[in-house]
Amino acid sequence: MSCGISLVKYLLFLFNLLCSICGILLIVFGIMLFSNIHNIDDIAEAVQTQQIPITMIVLGSVILLISFFGCCGAIRESYCMSMTYSVLLFVLMIGQLALVIYMWVQKDKYLVMMGDVVEKAWARRTRKADYMDAIQISMECCGKNSYLDYSFQGYYPPSCCKGSNCSIENVYRRGCKQAFVDFWDRNSDVIKYAGLLIAAVEFVGFIFACCLANNIRNYRRRSSY
Repeated sequence: MSCGISLVKYLLFLFNLLCSICGILLIVFGIMLFSNIHNIDDIAEAVQTQQIPITMIVLGSVILLISFFGCCGAIRESYCMSMTYSVLLFVLMIGQLALVIYMWVQKDKYLVMMGDVVEKAWARRTRKADYMDAIQISMECCGKNSYLDYSFQGYYPPSCCKGSNCSIENVYRRGCKQAFVDFWDRNSDVIKYAGLLIAAVEFVGFIFACCLANNIRNYRRRSSY
């Protein structure tokens, strides 16, 4: 094949190699975040309260699968694998654009969903407080609506304060529901524009893959004459 096609092939291979690494990292971090599942009830509960780790695992698996077809198509100069990669990458790109558009037009509904995450974590804190503790530590907040939500029990959990001894003097005053919603409200634009940037990169990969597949087919046709 020509030098130009070889360059496209190697660039596409490197692009998919990097995507594979990103996919593996997403899966690993998602599994690390996902809590231990001991029975069927825990599975249903985990699906409701651990959307972020589940999304990371699913997205990482999809990226890894698509990158596999891209790498194999580039190395083996396979028309079938290159076209499969192109189609899968196009579907992933459309899915990401749909998600970005959804966040754009349904921002208020999305923020309500983020508030529901805190509601669920607060409701289950008496059985397992790790979700609520994680939110309180990361968001520097206390309770669902404010630190007064813990007043009935006479003490504050350590996650409600920066110091080791949690008391009324050093407890976080802000409620976690509002803090969590405000966090996603501030970062929603970053997520949307990052999604558009990733989709643009995927579109470039899609074009390269289509060009490679087309040239592989033309090369084989010419070789058969």
